[in-house]
Amino acid sequence: MARPGRPRMPKAPLPGTVEAFLDMLIAERGAALNTRHAYERDLADVCAFLKKQSKDINSASTGDLKAYLAELGERVNVKSKGGGKTAVRTIARRISALRQFFGFLVSEGTRSDDPTSTIESPKQTRTLPKILSEDEVTVLITTAQKQGGPESVRLVSLLEILYATGLRVSELVGLPLASIGPEGRYLTVEGKGGRERMAPLSEPAQRAMKAYMDVRTRFLIPDRVDAQSKWLFPSRTSESGHLTRQRFAQLLKELSRNAGLDPGRVSPHVLRHAFATHLLRHGADLRSVQKMLGHADIATTQIYTQVVGDQMKSAVETKHPLSVINES
Repeated sequence: MARPGRPRMPKAPLPGTVEAFLDMLIAERGAALNTRHAYERDLADVCAFLKKQSKDINSASTGDLKAYLAELGERVNVKSKGGGKTAVRTIARRISALRQFFGFLVSEGTRSDDPTSTIESPKQTRTLPKILSEDEVTVLITTAQKQGGPESVRLVSLLEILYATGLRVSELVGLPLASIGPEGRYLTVEGKGGRERMAPLSEPAQRAMKAYMDVRTRFLIPDRVDAQSKWLFPSRTSESGHLTRQRFAQLLKELSRNAGLDPGRVSPHVLRHAFATHLLRHGADLRSVQKMLGHADIATTQIYTQVVGDQMKSAVETKHPLSVINES
């Protein structure tokens, strides 16, 4: 969103084939709007590079795309002071977007060849999810409770719901009021691809949401009630009518500082990771966690078993009586 008082910068128009591809992602593959925006940003960057070379993405050759990826690599390396994993992930994601776009052109008969067919993705090492300990999550929630006022009540509700359900942040802030189940015991969530799932709420989350509902009207503007009233977490300032991902992340950073935690370690996604890891540590089965997270593939959920395994190994090595005996 443009800063107050500053005009919004117009977007450069994208080729019709790119727009058609982006529309297809939603219409045929059921992609989320955020996914569409991500592909749009990626392909717009490619188009901007090719335009400087007086070339068009529809007729781009393998050499053109390799030149773009080389330039992208230099940009990312400079921006991230050496690149590393950040550069590898960025380039791999951009290649994936290009492959899907040119695959779409071939399937539509716009092109007979795929210029990405001989382009290899950089090898990525899968990093383990960053999480918070159970004590650190408790400190965050306790600190939020102490702040007082409607903002505090809302923040506690957001934290409790996120930690009880493991929702993606876009799912959390975009919850409609109608998602609340009978007696507030669960939420009906529409995830990626339009797949619905039920997210049960813990007792602390139920209590926090009930307390928030008593002050929810404080976040509505009288002349915009119609646009805002359908959201569980309405906002007085956002264009969407509900709290934004960016604002919630900002609130978390501020809260983490007040709680004495490193803000760099705290984010909505880190709390989602904590939810999954803590469940597995307490004996939940992998399939149940998969369903609650809304993962289409259980392989995505399995990464959390490695986090739990590494932590248990560390605990045995540092806390188990036998480790002390062996050292003596």
